[in-house]
Amino acid sequence: MSAYESQAWLQYYPEWTPHTLDYGDTTLLDIYDNNLEVNADKPATYFFGRTQTYAELDRQVRAAAAGLKAFGVRPGDRVAIVAPNSPQYIAAFYAILKLGAQVVLHNPLYTAHELEGLFQDHGARIAIAWDKAAPTLEKLRATTNLETVVSINMINAMPTLQRAALRLPIPPLKSKREQLSSPAPNTVPWEALVGNAIGGDGRDITTPEDVDKDTIALIMYTSGTTGTPKGAMLSHGNLFSNLMQGKAWVPGLGDKPERMLAALPFFHAYGLTMNVTLAQFIGGELVLLPKPDMSLIMQLMKKHTPTWVPGVPTLYERIVKAADEQQIPIKGVRAAFSGASTLPSDTVKKWENYTGGLLVEGYGLTETTGPANATRAANPVLGTVGWPLPGMRIKLADDGEVLVKGHSVFRGYHNNPEATAVAFADGWFHTGDLGTLDKRGNLTITGRKKHLIVTAGGKNVAPAVLEDKLSSHPLISNVVVLGDGEPFISALITLDAQMLPSWLSSHGLPKMTPAEAMNSEAVQASLQRAIDRTNAQVSRAESIRKFVIVPGDFSEANGLLTPSLKVRREVVLERYRDVVDGIYGANHSESTKKSEEKERRRAARKERRAQRRLGRLRRRGAAGQQGERSGRQDGQQLGEPGSAEK
Repeated sequence: MSAYESQAWLQYYPEWTPHTLDYGDTTLLDIYDNNLEVNADKPATYFFGRTQTYAELDRQVRAAAAGLKAFGVRPGDRVAIVAPNSPQYIAAFYAILKLGAQVVLHNPLYTAHELEGLFQDHGARIAIAWDKAAPTLEKLRATTNLETVVSINMINAMPTLQRAALRLPIPPLKSKREQLSSPAPNTVPWEALVGNAIGGDGRDITTPEDVDKDTIALIMYTSGTTGTPKGAMLSHGNLFSNLMQGKAWVPGLGDKPERMLAALPFFHAYGLTMNVTLAQFIGGELVLLPKPDMSLIMQLMKKHTPTWVPGVPTLYERIVKAADEQQIPIKGVRAAFSGASTLPSDTVKKWENYTGGLLVEGYGLTETTGPANATRAANPVLGTVGWPLPGMRIKLADDGEVLVKGHSVFRGYHNNPEATAVAFADGWFHTGDLGTLDKRGNLTITGRKKHLIVTAGGKNVAPAVLEDKLSSHPLISNVVVLGDGEPFISALITLDAQMLPSWLSSHGLPKMTPAEAMNSEAVQASLQRAIDRTNAQVSRAESIRKFVIVPGDFSEANGLLTPSLKVRREVVLERYRDVVDGIYGANHSESTKKSEEKERRRAARKERRAQRRLGRLRRRGAAGQQGERSGRQDGQQLGEPGSAEK
């Protein structure tokens, strides 16, 4: 019997985690109201030194809801938020939900071109946006349904002294002010939205009675590493079940007052569920940062130490490095939750040694509303992403693809029944990730199905296996393994500019810039040794024969990383096509054509499968939006287990 069939993981659950959870019909608004009743006078947000209580936040939420209602927002409407993390963001999120409307989240750094198709898809008439993004949104009025933009000036949420200082005509302060805010003509200022003139104070705002666990609360667009972003529809029940699962998994979470580092962007599912919704569930204080800037994070670690730190592996590595160099104690951190990329075992050991707290690794996607799996908080099996959380199930398809079913699996893609049909088969969500399950049910992610490399010799190579092993080297910031259709495997590497100085110093080498380090024999030799160690763990056909250090680094700003810090492989390959041509020589362009033709055939097969599935759904009367429940229990969602599995 397989680990999936026996649900082997249940017998290894930690003693504080139940095998099943009762989710009831709870919505995000239920937990919001309950938290307000219990924690009204407790701190809700902390922004550059300014604290706001839950009662004060609620006044903003109600006034914003009243203003949006005056602008015509009704239950089921969609309202977009296009902003960095800020107190206004939190208020806007819950104000939209208060009206029974749907929140749509977008990256505020996206261009008009990137946003246009998304706004055409969801059709929001109103957007609440960072004032610096207002000119971008202005361009959308002519081609989308967008009518009204409410502009957020983050400086207005800061303490009085900082606001006053940022108004001074001093060049450094002026530069900082321009980074945070800019004029936003043709918009409604946030302060006007929550003022009395538009909708009043919102005391009479009540939640529509028909909002329940099946009501769509949120549309989040996938990061688009492998194609056009799709709008994943998440219900109140999806989001609440994810909260229940996370709290049951992390020991003691919320039992004591929590300060929650909110540096991950809220427009990503991971940042939203680990902060915006979780804070209301446990009555935590959100320590807000507009972006994960290390200097700001270390100031907080020193003066307002968070107890809960959700992040990505590189964040933990850099916090530990900075704490060591600056002699800043970080013992107050009780728990941390890592996601988005593989967590090296050395990072876990260093973090837990420095903080005295726990570091848990999770696995999930936008479509699973955050983590579906997580490592055990005590004695985890390092190198895996652990077991399914309570109420979730994992199994592998014949080709190794990871399939997920459970309470937090999304309701389908907005306006895209074809993509939804492809994503689901027999109630199981196809993640697109490849993995393995051990006898105890621990899941190891080996790569993306679409990213699987097939060499010219026919060898299947999962690039993530090689990339994850190399990423623990202190000099490596990003690595991309290549070789689809080619005679051998190679790698593109970028250097970590922040780690470089300490590495050079510890190896007795003179200071040098990243550009100089690219040609350093010592650096090249160190990377080659790391590659040799990695190659020793795989077959020769899978081993990396050549590597090239490329200039600069991958970032969201230059389009090479997604907002969740995943590499956009296709964009990287296009950006560095000349380098790749240099690695593989004259025959590369022919093999590239073969690889592209293979990808076209794969896409055509995928489209045919989608049409067949869609046809079957239509014949069962379940075509269109995935709110239909044919063949499922009342109120049950796509991908949600039946009562026997609860």
